[in-house]
Amino acid sequence: MTKIGLFYGTTTGKTESAAEIIRDELGGDAVTLHDIGDVTDSDFADYEYLIIGSPTWDIGELQSDWDGFFEELDNIDFSGKKVAYFGTGDQVGYAENFQDAMGILEEKISSLGGKTVGHWSTDGYDHEASRADKGGKFVGLALDDDNQSELTEPRIKEWVAQIKTEFGI
Repeated sequence: MTKIGLFYGTTTGKTESAAEIIRDELGGDAVTLHDIGDVTDSDFADYEYLIIGSPTWDIGELQSDWDGFFEELDNIDFSGKKVAYFGTGDQVGYAENFQDAMGILEEKISSLGGKTVGHWSTDGYDHEASRADKGGKFVGLALDDDNQSELTEPRIKEWVAQIKTEFGI
């Protein structure tokens, strides 16, 4: 069975909850959850497929555990790995930097050889700017439990079906 490493950072628990729903939607046994605050760079080596999750914190910043691990990403060989991203955020209160953390992580991991999959349309969102918005598509799944909580599970379901195809599983 294909193993997927899902690495997430969470402060309020929303990103962890989304990670658990994603894991369950992918079939549970195929996915190992890793809280980024408890990993080392060698934990990434066992996976061909990765899912990276982070909330955007403060004004367009990485969540604190991801911020503390960010420089460690340079020690990881992402070559040949397919990487999907998801982020949690507030498109109303932080319209000028909605999902920036997802964009920051994708930029870094792509520069280290990771192949981004799981792009997600910006349709249905109301934000002004985002480092994760690349020409009308987010680099991954954008979730906003503050303003669109009723869309979280349907969006995850649709996105997981998409990344299964893109992962080739």
